[in-house]
Amino acid sequence: MVNDKIRAREVRLITDDGDKGVLPTSEALQMAINQDMDLVLVQATAKPPVAKIMDYGKFKFDAQKRQREARKNQKIVTVKEVRLSPVIDENDFNTRLKAAIKFLGQGNKVKASIRFKGRAITHKEIGRAVLDRLAEATKDIAKVEQRAKMDGRSMFLVLAPKENNK
Repeated sequence: MVNDKIRAREVRLITDDGDKGVLPTSEALQMAINQDMDLVLVQATAKPPVAKIMDYGKFKFDAQKRQREARKNQKIVTVKEVRLSPVIDENDFNTRLKAAIKFLGQGNKVKASIRFKGRAITHKEIGRAVLDRLAEATKDIAKVEQRAKMDGRSMFLVLAPKENNK
């Protein structure tokens, strides 16, 4: 709240010089007007509420600037998928492994999935072995965020980049 919108009868006034003590709101507002500044309520829940004499426009601008900086520095993590087969050939496995390593190096999570076709679903242990092999091959740059688990006819595992890898 600012200036005339402050409803409290008295406030603890803080200026650039320091704490001025508890004053009636009207007196604090008059001091702010004399300095061509605004009386801003910085902590409304305190007893009495804490108000500060400052330039409210500059205060709002600085707050918006801090929010923009925080959004700009925010890292967006995406999940990339690598599809494998339970009977994958060595060269195909190495190609998928390179792709997974590239994604992890970019800071993305990797979801490795295996789709079981036909009767292959009766040999889930073969698919789990392929996923464990991928996890083992990337253990120095990634940690297993979610162990291999079944979801319908698919089995998947999620890898996340290690923090010290950045």
